[in-house]
Amino acid sequence: QVQLVESGGGLVQPRGSLRLSCTASGSIFSINAMAWYRQAPGKQRELVASITSGSITEYTDSVKGRFTISRDNARNTVYLQMNSLKPEDTAVYYCSSNIRTSYSAPVVKYWGQGTQVTVSS
Repeated sequence: QVQLVESGGGLVQPRGSLRLSCTASGSIFSINAMAWYRQAPGKQRELVASITSGSITEYTDSVKGRFTISRDNARNTVYLQMNSLKPEDTAVYYCSSNIRTSYSAPVVKYWGQGTQVTVSS
């Protein structure tokens, strides 16, 4: 059994900052890519940022230069530092991790429960 637990969401004013964290726990052999997605009301879930096991990162265009994804492999944790937040960043943010639970097991994508980020004055 694998669990992803997120924290760090909340209400912030425009141009403010938040840091999201997501920790994977349970029967983990290895973690490949980790990522953050978001889903705003009435919209499809979108990929915000991803990071490989070798720390290669990618970002959707709307957050480049404002968000930074990082990971701590010793803690099985991925972070999303969000700066210069805008009202359009308001969404539920979900973390995901591609995890192998044993040497012979397939890689499976696991999801966190989501954390609300609201950017409003």
